[in-house]
Parts: sequence; C-alpha cells; structure tokens
Amino acid sequence: MENKNPMMRRPVVKEELVDFMRQELKPFSGKLAELEAYAHERGIPIIPHETAVFLNMIVGLLQPQNILEIGTAIGFSGSLMAQHLNENGHLTTIDRFDIMIERAKANFDRMGLADKVTLLEGDAADILPTLDQTFDFIFMDSAKAKYYEFLPYCMRQLKVGGVLMIDDVFQGGTILEDEKDIPKRVRKIHRRLNQLMETVLDHPALETSLIPLGDGLLMIKKQAEFDFSYILDSL
Repeated sequence: MENKNPMMRRPVVKEELVDFMRQELKPFSGKLAELEAYAHERGIPIIPHETAVFLNMIVGLLQPQNILEIGTAIGFSGSLMAQHLNENGHLTTIDRFDIMIERAKANFDRMGLADKVTLLEGDAADILPTLDQTFDFIFMDSAKAKYYEFLPYCMRQLKVGGVLMIDDVFQGGTILEDEKDIPKRVRKIHRRLNQLMETVLDHPALETSLIPLGDGLLMIKKQAEFDFSYILDSL
C-alpha cells in the first residue's frame, strides 16, 4: 500500500538527522519489531520509528492505567502502548476503516494483548461524545482536520494531570504558511491545526510542548478542569 500523504515525506528537521534517529535509536524487539517491519515493507502508514521510541518512553514513564487511542490503524502504536499496562490497565482504541480494524484485531491477538484492548468500530466523531470513562493518557493520530473538533471531548475525558499526545501537527512545516498559499484541498487541515495551536499553546488550564519528531508532536498536560465545548458551537 503506497502512502499517498506527501507530508510524510517532508521531515520538519534535516533529513540526515531523521536518518540518524531512525538508524541509531534502539530498535524494537520481538513481535512489535515484526509489526513495524511489516508496515514499512507494505507502505502502511504508522508512526515513524523516532516517534514510536518517544511514545514508548513516555508511556513507560507515565505508566497510565487507562489509555485512549484515536486512530488504531493496524494496531502498532496501540500494541506499543498496551505492552506497558499492568494487569488492571486497559487500552480503548477507535477506528472506522474495516480493513484496519480487521488487521488491528489480528495483531492485538498475535501480540497477546487482546484482553487488554477494546476496539471501538466507527467514526470517532460519533464515538467520542458517548464515552463516559476517564483516561490517564490519550494518543490522537487520526484525521488532522478533526483534531480541533475532537479536543473538547479529549479534555473532558482526560483526568487532571493526564497527558494528550497529538501526532502530525506541523504538516511538513506548512503550518506556518499563509492560508492563501496552501492548496485548497488541505486548507481546512491548515486552518484547524492553527486553531488548535492558538487554543492550547497559552491556555491557563494546560501545559503544552511541541516536539519536532516525525511531522510534529503536540503534548498537552491537563492542569485543571476547563470546558472546551464552546469549540463545538463555533464549528
């Protein structure tokens, strides 16, 4: 499967540094390494190795009890996170594509993680409003134009002190360009990502950081309760 997203081929840091990270950062082992290699060999989009290593470290440090993932794909990042869960921990993950759901279920089973994972099938826009549990860690890697819309739900479900990690927020660096210079087919993504940044980067209830790994990571720690539902009224 060819990856048709051009942003995945536009690193936000020097290509030689990207190559260095992908070659020198410790590889995964066992079935997780096999799953990563499977995706790369077939051009299936998963988080790049440098982002995966960082996610692995963060989840390992935080040791979250309940994790929410928005965008399962074939289950690579979900498997990576779920391996850190203790016997009472659980991962809830959402995807709407049948082929990805089928592959993810098979991979969770193969990794021996099926009993720690609940895969919710459907559009996250429909599922997120129905969730009634809270999470210690949320990883969002789905439709970039939806990140801003999903933020209120994520902040509602995230515990105070919990962390939301959002992948691919730089759009190959084009996030900084004037909207009129952005191709019309991706202007909504550009607009929504900028709205997301404007909302969270200096918000008093949040602690945020931007990390130039992959196509950019946005890290948000919830410091206090705040109702972001006004965003939904503005869309």
